[in-house]
Amino acid sequence: MSWKHRVTCAMFELRDARREWKADRDVWKAEWRARDKDAKNSGAEGGPMGPPPNGFALLPWLLMGLGAFSNLLQGKTANPWIGGVGLFVFNSLYISIVFQAFDKRRREARYTLLALIAMGLLTCGLAITYGGSWLMFFPLLGLATGAVVRGRRLGQVALGLSALAGTIGGLKEGWDALNIAYGTFLSTMVTAAILSLAEAVRELRSAREELAHRAVEQERLRFSRDLHDLLGHTLSVIVVKSEAARRLAHRDLDAALTQVSDIESVGRQALTEIREAVTGYREGSLTTELDRARSALTAAGIEPVVRQSGPPLAAQTEALLGWVVREAVTNAVRHSGAARCEISVDGTPERVRLRVHDNGRGAAAEPPQPGIGGTGLRGLTERLGAAGGSLEAGPAGRGFTVTAELPALRDGAQPDPVREPERAG
Repeated sequence: MSWKHRVTCAMFELRDARREWKADRDVWKAEWRARDKDAKNSGAEGGPMGPPPNGFALLPWLLMGLGAFSNLLQGKTANPWIGGVGLFVFNSLYISIVFQAFDKRRREARYTLLALIAMGLLTCGLAITYGGSWLMFFPLLGLATGAVVRGRRLGQVALGLSALAGTIGGLKEGWDALNIAYGTFLSTMVTAAILSLAEAVRELRSAREELAHRAVEQERLRFSRDLHDLLGHTLSVIVVKSEAARRLAHRDLDAALTQVSDIESVGRQALTEIREAVTGYREGSLTTELDRARSALTAAGIEPVVRQSGPPLAAQTEALLGWVVREAVTNAVRHSGAARCEISVDGTPERVRLRVHDNGRGAAAEPPQPGIGGTGLRGLTERLGAAGGSLEAGPAGRGFTVTAELPALRDGAQPDPVREPERAG
């Protein structure tokens, strides 16, 4: 192979390598822009945090040991082989420790603590043997100590290490050792403070992102449950009233038109409720839901019986009980084949109890299972549980019963029992 051919091949290889490098650079830039965009969308101030800090941030401080290295090169150190080995071991321990310090699990491991103790003993030995510029290893020891030791013990460890550095330095250099003691204490405390602060900031940002994700998930769950409950009940009412209108159209046109008018009203109300559910501002009224339940049951040929007693309820309690009435009545209309459905609301100053019972086949819906999210009665179980209440559903004798209990919170209203007589459709 001629040299011209080899040069040509090398040029082609360099060109291909350059293209690969450009492709990798473009991919990296795209990933970085995506992370930046996600950070801004999540509300993180200042954009993405960037890569986490590591031991490279503390390596430049090894330049503090250049004085000792210079003495070795110039032959000013007695027993230079011992000093050289000591310098190499010290640097190796320092590099190992500072890289372990940025991972909490490895930082708290036993071998990291043993390496720090060995580094302290080596520092003391070199300082006692040589003194002078070798005393600068104490501030380096302080940096490594501050990177590893966190929490309440930090102050005691920093004072003890500074006292040790001052004592050994005083024996070798006299009063000039005060600078060594001060530098050791300062390097220990400042390093620990900066790294602890950086770690706390990262944990806070991570927690804030996690909370943001959970808020989005909760909003999605709320919207899906509201939409299911709203549409399930509304469509059931529309189907029932449509069937009633079809049955009445041949023999009673006015009654059929009344059902059609109800269908239009239910559809318009459903649009309004869906808009309110999307924006999260829907507040149900128990009285309104009871009226709608009575209308839906009557249209389905089921006799409604509604009883309500007790003090006025808070808006949140009414909204939750309204959801229970809506779901229970929807299931009764769809599945029960009942001839009669009783709805009772009994309130006391402490708790309020809602009971919906039909005399149908007893399989209106599957009973809710604790800890399972989803729609229908299972979703209502979670809602009531979060509000301090409970929901039970299942066959009861001949028929199906749904029972809900909640704390009887009131919006500043005094207990004033209001009795409402039995109403039958």
